[in-house]
Order: sequence, then structure tokens, then C-alpha cells
Amino acid sequence: MKLFIKSLRDIRQSMGQFIAFVLVIAVGAFFYTGLITLSDNLGSYSNAYFKEHNLSDLNVYYSEISQQDAQALSKINGINKLEARYTFDATQAFDNNQAALKIHSIPANNEINTPAIIEGSFPVKSDEILLDSHYAKEHQLQVGEQIRIVANGSNLAFTISGLTENVEYAKKNAIQDHKSSGFAYMLEEAIPEISGSFTYNELLIDAQDGYHIDTLGQSIEAQSKALPYLNQISKERSFSYSQLQQTIYNNKMMSRVIPLVLFIIEAVILFLTMSRIIDSQRNQVGIMKALGVKNRSIMLHYMGYPVLVGILGSLLGYVIAAIVFVPFVETSNARSYSLPDIEFSLSLLYVVPPILISSAFGILSCYLSGRSILKERAAQAMRHKPPKKMKKLLIERIPGIWGNISYSYKLILRNIFLNKPKALASIVAVVVSTVLLITAFGTQTSLLKVASQVEEVYAYDLRIDYKLGASPESTALLPDGIENSYFLSTFPVEFVKGDESEIATLIVTEKENNLIHFFDEQDKQIALQDHGVLVPKSYADHYQIAEGDLIQLVFTAPELANKTVEMKVLQITNQYSNPSFYVTPAYLQSLGIDYIPNSLLVETSNVADVASTRSFFESEQQVETISDKIDLKESAQYIVKQNSFLFIMFIVSAAVLSFGAIYTISSINIYERNRELATLKVLGYPKQKINRLIFFENIVLTALAILVALPIGGYMFTLVVKALSSTHQQIPNQLNLVVILAAVVLAFVLTILSNLLLRRKVNHINMIESLKAME
Repeated sequence: MKLFIKSLRDIRQSMGQFIAFVLVIAVGAFFYTGLITLSDNLGSYSNAYFKEHNLSDLNVYYSEISQQDAQALSKINGINKLEARYTFDATQAFDNNQAALKIHSIPANNEINTPAIIEGSFPVKSDEILLDSHYAKEHQLQVGEQIRIVANGSNLAFTISGLTENVEYAKKNAIQDHKSSGFAYMLEEAIPEISGSFTYNELLIDAQDGYHIDTLGQSIEAQSKALPYLNQISKERSFSYSQLQQTIYNNKMMSRVIPLVLFIIEAVILFLTMSRIIDSQRNQVGIMKALGVKNRSIMLHYMGYPVLVGILGSLLGYVIAAIVFVPFVETSNARSYSLPDIEFSLSLLYVVPPILISSAFGILSCYLSGRSILKERAAQAMRHKPPKKMKKLLIERIPGIWGNISYSYKLILRNIFLNKPKALASIVAVVVSTVLLITAFGTQTSLLKVASQVEEVYAYDLRIDYKLGASPESTALLPDGIENSYFLSTFPVEFVKGDESEIATLIVTEKENNLIHFFDEQDKQIALQDHGVLVPKSYADHYQIAEGDLIQLVFTAPELANKTVEMKVLQITNQYSNPSFYVTPAYLQSLGIDYIPNSLLVETSNVADVASTRSFFESEQQVETISDKIDLKESAQYIVKQNSFLFIMFIVSAAVLSFGAIYTISSINIYERNRELATLKVLGYPKQKINRLIFFENIVLTALAILVALPIGGYMFTLVVKALSSTHQQIPNQLNLVVILAAVVLAFVLTILSNLLLRRKVNHINMIESLKAME
């Protein structure tokens, strides 16, 4: 009981240090509980959601296909269930804009891609429609309201029977724009009114468990030779599924990397400070031994401190995560994806790992520090350690320098080199904190660079994508006001190297196309040539590809029948978002593949012509989607908005960790030097001068720590970038001078702040008690 009271007294006497400890633990617990909640909940929910509503494994497209032909294809080996539906594009006009709708028929006995009803009910009449709930909310449309759409040149009226979400539209587009695009479902009975006959143009395939999708796709393609077959897209290549899976992967990586880094930092800080605390209380250990307290009880007494700190810090981090992190995740997820009824809830079990990790390192440091003191006899432990003999410093051996240094600075230098372990502990704490600041600032800057490169790469005003089977070459006449226009074609491919393969995209465009800019690894602009392929750096880094190498691409589009080609690497390019392989039509044709463009890039003469040009292409029935510079800017801003909170919290947490480390180490330094400082007070040193002696020493140690931290911070930043990067997303691995300066300045600011807060501790040193402590 007495030891417990002593623990409370120690905490009360060093409350600032105790709070700093708790905050350090809370930061790690905050990120761990928040990120693990995001990763686990999103992953488990999406798997259950896809299974419950049976997301199709393969979508196969035709110009048209009859019910009998679809039934015949359902007997192909590997197909568990096949459903046919009719899909078409429609537009809905509003006062100031026009929105695009992708409308599907609901198959009879629908078991694949089943809708999740949010409000209302399924259509029961041919003139009823099940509408995208987000689209309806954006346009203030209600159940029971009638809407008019234009499709295939006909003006049609439908009554909204219900609002829905669907697994195939977990993510509709890059920025989740619900205003300009949406989806809907209608009964099969409405098909003749749209197409003129009862026919289908899309098959939904539910594959048998364990059956290879590529093999199944090849079988379907072979059986469709007599049919007007167009294309097929597997679940893994679909935009919605691939984007969600990439997010889950990135979240899992962050939930492992960021907490691990923070726990390592916490462990270092705990280990250093707990070691110093026990060492500074060696005389108290001697008194307890003299009073008959057992060594085991003394050890458990000191071990209780990190355990208490670990429990309180972990619980505080858990609570903050529940209040701050979880609401942000819910808002961010609702903005990024359409996942009905998803909930993010913290499990109380998530608080256990931070408690165990922090307590384990604290207990370990107490054991390693305390065992040597506990081996001493009581009388020996109660005595202060004899002062160390100190050789002359190197600077003292240089004639003319030491004599010109003021006495105060001589005291500072001697104290640093006389207490090398203490100075090293302070330096290590500041090094770790500065490394974290550099990593946090660098990652946030890289994220901003990812967003800014979008506008640097794409200089076009409009991008027009055409429907399957259509081509911009069929547009005989372009409207007035177009300055430049270039064709573009996108091929789904598979990158193959040895036993490894990965889904990728090959983009073909003219080498004269100045509406797309390419940059090398030094961010210098390069040009597309007719004798090779531009390879994204994300693939080059992962597969060790160099300029001049040969790479293998397999064309997975059905009409190319998995044709495999070897391409020479022209150059490696920085592509931060949507990395793709780029070649010219001439190089593609030299490989025996025909070039048929499916997109058109347009640059208008002036801003005023953009609206009229857009209206022209919107009237073209073969056009599927149109995007412009505003879309690009929104996409860039969306990337920053979605991730900025996380890295802002990371920077704030880094600052808290830095402050906690500097404050606790400085606080212990002052405690250990009480007698020395009291002596200076007795000798008449003014408070301001004593403070300058102590705190200038901290500034010197911080400066030394920063010199060590700079190369380590660069290495740590590289590790984090590699962990967050993938072949489908490149994070810039470059630290600029501004980032480094910001981290350095903040480290000094935090040191100065901790110095100011510790002035009171110095001013309240009891001179008599400190000077007579040895007696």
C-alpha cells in the first residue's frame, strides 16, 4: 500500500511527464484502433455484401442475343448460373444540366447482382423503375414521382417504384459524382418499348467455385462465334470491384505500417525514459531496500508505472478514435462508395494490443534498468554515484578556441560529454520524433503531388469516350471552335513476367498528341516514339524493368484472342494516378495489331467554345461519356480530400509524439541535475541564466539529433512510400527541401515549447533539499 502511495506521489510530482507519456501511448492506440477498424469492417462488409447479392463473376456483352441463345450458353462447363438482361443508356434533362443513366432490365428469377432496396419496392409494372438512391437524393426525386428520360431517340416516362443500391455500382465513377450519372432497373416487359423487340445484350455469369474465370471467358467466346459478340469484363477488371479491392488493400497496408512505426517509436521513448526514471531514483531504491522492502516488490512497483500509463493511454486513444476517427471514416466511406447500411464500430478487443505492447516494453526497460541497482547493497544504492573522471575534450586540445568560449558554454559542453548516455537518450528520442515528422510531412506532400500531376499530364479540354463497337473516326465533321483533336484507344492487357502476371491497361495514341504529357523519373517531359513502349514507374519498380528491356503483354480483349506480344521499353515514366502503358499506332501495327480508336481528345480554341463542343458530342448517340478539365480538377481534389484527414492526423500525432519525447527526457534531465542547479542558484546565478544553461543544451542536442535524423528520415519515408505504393498507384518518392525544413523547424519549435513549460520546474527547485540530499 505504501508503494502504491509512493507511485501516486511520483505521478503527482511529475504530472506533466505522466501526461506526456499517456499522450504518446494514446497516439499509437488512436491510429491502431482507427485503421484496424476501417480495414476489418470494410473488408468483412464488402465480402458479405458481394456474397449476399451475388456479384457477377463475368459480364458478357453482345449487340443482341435471344433468350434461346442465352439458355444454350448457360450449359457451358464452369457456369453455375447465367442471367440475361438488356442494358441501355439514357439521359434525363434538368433545368441547368443533363444527367446520364445506365438502365438494366431485371432478369426473371433474379439471383445475380440483386438490388438492395433502400426505399419503396420492386417494379411490378412495365412503366415503373427502380432508381439509384444517391442519384435520386441529388436531384430530389421521390418514390411515386414520375420521371422522363430519352433513350434510343424515344422520350419515355417511368414512375419511381423504389430507390436502390447495387453491388455492381459500389463505386460508380472516380469521384462518385451522383449528379451527372446514375443507374436504374426496370422489368423485362419494358424491353420491347426500348429496343423494338424482346432481346438481350448482356449476360451475367455466376461461375462455379474454383473455376478459372479466364478459361470460362474463353469458352464463352468460342461458343459465341455465330453470335454478335462484343466484349466481356471479369469481376476483377470491373471499375467498381477493382477500386474497392484496391482501397481495402491500401487500408490493410496502412493499418499494418503506420501503427507499427508508431509502436516502435513509443517503445523507444518508453524504454529510454523508464530506464532514466529508475536510474534517477537509485537513492530511493536504496532507502526501500534499507526499510526491508523485497527486491521483487520494488521491481513490481516500478513496472506498475508503464502498465498504468499503457492502460490509460490505450483507453484514451480508443476513446479519441471512437469520437474522431470513426465518424470521419463513416463520412469518407459514404462519399467514396455506395455500401448500404455499412457500420464502423470499434471492438473493445482492439485496445488490447496497444496495452500489451506498451506495457511489455515498459516492463522490459524497468527490468533491464532495475536489476543492476537491485543487486547493490542498500547503503551503496543510497549513495550518489561518484562523479566520472573526464578527459579533455577534443575542442580543449585546439589552441586558441577553448579559452575564447564563455564559461556558460563550457558548462554545457562538459555536461553533454560527461553524461554521454543521458545525451544519447535525448538525441535518440529527438531523432525518432524528427524522423516521424519528416515521414508525415513527406507523405502528405507526395499525396498533394499525386493530385497536382493530373492537370500537368492532361492538357485537353474534353475527352469523349465512345460506346462498344463505335469509333470517333465515324464522326465525319467536328464542330467549329476545336483547336486540336487526337484519337486514343484503350486496350485491356495482362502484363506477364516469368510466373507472375497482372492486369494492366495499354493506351494507344499518336506521338504528335500534345494533349497528354509524359514525364521521366526526374520529372522532365519526354515524347512518345514509334519504336517502343512507355512503362509506368510503378510497374518498373515492382518488376525491375529498365530502359531497353523487353516486356510481354497479353491482349485480353476477346477480338484479339489473347494475342501475346513483346515490346521494347522506350522509357520509364512517372504516372502517379491510373498508371498505363503507352504506345503509338505505328508501333502497335508493327506488332500485327490493328488500331481502332475508341476515344477522342479535344482542345478548344477558347473557354467559351467548351460548352458548345460538349453539347455537340452529347447529341451523338455513339458517345458514351464526356469528361472535361473540371472533372480532372474534381478528381484531383477528391484524392486530396479523401486522404488529407488521415495525414493531417498523422502530422498532429507526430507533433504530439515529438513533444512527449522531448518533454519527458528534458524533465528527467532537470530532475537528475537538481543538486547542480541548486548550487548555481546559491552561487548567485540568475534564473534566466540557469534556464539558458539547461535549455540551450536541449537546443544543441536537438540540432545534433536532426543531423542524424535527416538520412534516417529519408530512409523511413522510402519504406512508407513503398508500403503504400502498388503497381496501380505510384506515390512520389522524393523529399523536397520545404518538407525537410518544415520538420526541422517544428522539431525546434517543440523543443522550445517544452523548454518554456519546464521553466517552472527549474524555478521551483528546493535548494536546501537538493543540496542536502547526499546527506
